[in-house]
Amino acid sequence: MSAVGVAVVQFAPGDDRVHNRDLAAGLIAVAAARGARLVVLPEYSSFFTDPLGPAFARNAEPLDGDFVKALATAAETHGVHIIAGLVERTDEKHKFSNTLVAVDPAGDVVATYRKQHLYDAFGSRESDWVVPGELTEPAVLTVDGLAVGMQTCYDLRFPEVTRRLADAGAHLVAVPAEWVRGPLKEHHWSTLLAARAIENTLYMAAADHTPPLGVGASAIVDPMGVTVAGLAEQAGIAVAEASTERVAEVRERNPALTLRRYRVEPR
Repeated sequence: MSAVGVAVVQFAPGDDRVHNRDLAAGLIAVAAARGARLVVLPEYSSFFTDPLGPAFARNAEPLDGDFVKALATAAETHGVHIIAGLVERTDEKHKFSNTLVAVDPAGDVVATYRKQHLYDAFGSRESDWVVPGELTEPAVLTVDGLAVGMQTCYDLRFPEVTRRLADAGAHLVAVPAEWVRGPLKEHHWSTLLAARAIENTLYMAAADHTPPLGVGASAIVDPMGVTVAGLAEQAGIAVAEASTERVAEVRERNPALTLRRYRVEPR
C-alpha cells in the first residue's frame, strides 16, 4: 500500500507577521523530518489577533507577499506540499480575504481557496471584516497521487462543502481552522470532523490554533471516522499516513457516495 505522510501543525499565530513566518518555517521543517509530504497549517497563520478588526486589513498580504514567499522557500527546502491560511489583501480598504494557499515542492502556488461560509455565529461577525469567497469549483491538488481538497473552519458545519470536494475526487480534505472555544465547541469540532470523514469516506486533516482562543485538538481522521493522529491543547505536530488504497477499500465496503440519490448545487 502506497501511503503519503500528512502532518497537521498546531500553533497560535499572533500579530507579529515575521514571528509567524519564522515559527511556521520551523514547524514545517520538523514535520518534513518526521516524514510528512503534505503539511497543513492553521487558518490565519500569517496574522491573527483577537478580536477581528481593522488591523487585519492593514496586515493583509497579496499572494506574492512575504508570507507565501516564506511558504515557497520552506516547500522547496524540504520537498513538501504546504497548505496554510493567510490574511489576503483585497480591493476593499477595510476588508480582507480569509484565504487558503497550497504551495508545491517547486515553490509554486498550485491552488487557492477563499472561505465561503463566514463565521457569523456564536456571537462573532466575521463578515464585518472579511469578503466572502465566490462559489467557485472545488480546488483539488494532487500530492503523490492523493487528491487533496481544501475548506476553512466554519465551512465544516456545512456538509455540502466537503461533499462537493468528494465529488471532485478528493481523497483527503485539509481544514485549516481557528475554531473558537466555547461551551461544547470541542465536542462540535471532533464530532463534525468524524462525520465529514464518515459520510464522504475520505480523510480529514484539520489544523487548529492552540488555546486560549482555539480549542486545539488538531487531528487526522481516516475514512472510517477514526482519529489516526492528533494533538491535545499544546503547540505541536501530528503525522499520519493517508492512502488512496484505504479510501478505495472503505468505499467498497461503504458505497454511500454511489448509493446516494441527491446532488449538491450552489445556492
